[in-house]
Order: sequence, then C-alpha cells, then structure tokens
Amino acid sequence: MEMVRMIHLTPNEVQQFVNAASKCDFDIDISYNRYIVDAKSFLGVYGLDLHRPLKVSYNGYNSEFEELLKRYAAAG
Repeated sequence: MEMVRMIHLTPNEVQQFVNAASKCDFDIDISYNRYIVDAKSFLGVYGLDLHRPLKVSYNGYNSEFEELLKRYAAAG
C-alpha cells in the first residue's frame, strides 16, 4: 500500500531527511506539482522549492523514517 505524507523542509533539514530516506530499503519519491525526485538524492531534494509543502510517497516501513516524517509534517 502506498503511503503519502505532506511535509515541510528547510534547507538545513534536507541532509537529515535524505540520510533517513537512504537507510530505507524501498523507493521514496518527494514531489510538488509535477516535479518528482528521488528522496535519496540530496541535489534532487535540495533543488525543490522548499517554500511549498512537499508530498512524500513510498511503499514500505522504517520506524526512523516515520518519526522523521512526523517531525516534518505539514500543518493542514
């Protein structure tokens, strides 16, 4: 089952997010509008418009990654 979460990241949080995503053994995409990048790519994530809420899509479970997503959850 595909999981989808909405998050906000600051430029300073990108590295921590990518590190946590890289530890997962499943694919993770992060996107807004039609722009979709691999969440395990620092340059890809850093190149997104971080002023927008970002959609994280994935099929899998990693407790550390889930905790990070809760911390960065977008209000709304």
